[in-house]
Amino acid sequence: MSSDAVAAVRAREVYDSRGKPTVEAEVVLAGGARGWAMVPSGASTGRHEAVELRDGGPRLRGLGVRRAVAAVHEVLAPAVAGFPAGEQGAIDAALCAADGTPDRSRLGANALLAVSMAVARASAAHAALPLWRRFADLSGAEPLLPLPMVNVFSGGLHAGGGVDVQDYLFVPLAADGVAEAIEQAVEVRLAAGDLLRERGLTTLLADEGGFGPPLPTNSAALDLLVDAMARAGMAPGSRGGIALDLAASHLARAGGYALPSEGVVRSGAEMVALVARWAATSPVVSVEDPLGEDDWAGWRQATADLGGRLQVVGDDLFVTQEARLRRGIAERVANAVLVKCNQVGTVSETLAVVALARRAGYAVVVSARSGETEDPWLADLAVGTGAGQIKVGATRTSERTSKYNRLLRIAEEMGSAARFAGRAALAGEGGASAAGPPRDIAGA
Repeated sequence: MSSDAVAAVRAREVYDSRGKPTVEAEVVLAGGARGWAMVPSGASTGRHEAVELRDGGPRLRGLGVRRAVAAVHEVLAPAVAGFPAGEQGAIDAALCAADGTPDRSRLGANALLAVSMAVARASAAHAALPLWRRFADLSGAEPLLPLPMVNVFSGGLHAGGGVDVQDYLFVPLAADGVAEAIEQAVEVRLAAGDLLRERGLTTLLADEGGFGPPLPTNSAALDLLVDAMARAGMAPGSRGGIALDLAASHLARAGGYALPSEGVVRSGAEMVALVARWAATSPVVSVEDPLGEDDWAGWRQATADLGGRLQVVGDDLFVTQEARLRRGIAERVANAVLVKCNQVGTVSETLAVVALARRAGYAVVVSARSGETEDPWLADLAVGTGAGQIKVGATRTSERTSKYNRLLRIAEEMGSAARFAGRAALAGEGGASAAGPPRDIAGA
């Protein structure tokens, strides 16, 4: 057996940032190198995502993952035993074959991803490489420090519905490097906290560490963020921009899209017009999921109306699935894709989506989940794939700051070779755009 062959795979039930059980896996190679990984989970999930395996029953309200842990020990470990860890694609194919379902529902995407990511880390350790470098080798991309979009205010499923829009994020448009970008985000968050206290509003936190105050309208949160940016010296529009995540699949109703905080139901066209109005009056540079996950006609209109001036990001629409992204490219839908590994289940499938997006000219945003862990592999993934953008939550709680701190360490590891994406990574900002005809992706 070669020294990089998979010799042992272990798994255990651990807990994410919401106190919800999740899977951690550890892979040991014959030569002694080890890798580990913890898997996040989402509250706002698309119905086309790969499926987590949960236990059901009374224990932990049915959320336990002992079945997924058992799947690792009893099925996935034997399936990959003896494989060279450097053969990520072959290992991931074996994991998918062992599950045997298109949505990973037999063994669970949480079980598959834990093993897949632990293999990548073990392979990096065996080769004495940082994980970001291993991802660069796998993806064929030039490593790039990403532009962060950083959560400041939350609503929707992340904050008990205080407002309808799920996330209001600060984008450091004028930062010269990742360290400056993170520092600017910290300053904006501190200013936002000061404003909330001055106005007698709560500073309690939402799932991703942003503030979740009850506000009378969705635009009130936009105004608050603009005020916080100005107070922090981040001139709105030039030094700071705003990214919105509407998570509109969870607003969809038979008659359109319900905005309970405002007591209205809007059609798809009215949702697009609403975003356009916000972008006309605030420095909005990116909007995620402005329409529902299966509203393809609405998405085509949204891209036509907004895609020439805004980054239009598909999350629930694409769910990191290559087939859905291919359809979006063909139908001129969105101009950016959100990438969440646990929506698909393996490292290789994730890299395939990033590669397809890049060939088609779509911007890529590597994203955390609302139920995160202290494992910082997401930062390495963003850098190693050259994605250009990262979205991991607020600069407040340790499951978020672990990723930001990892980016700072990676910047040091890269030294003089470090490159920072900056605002050019945004679709519509000189970077990727699908506002025009899609590029030829034949054979992709």
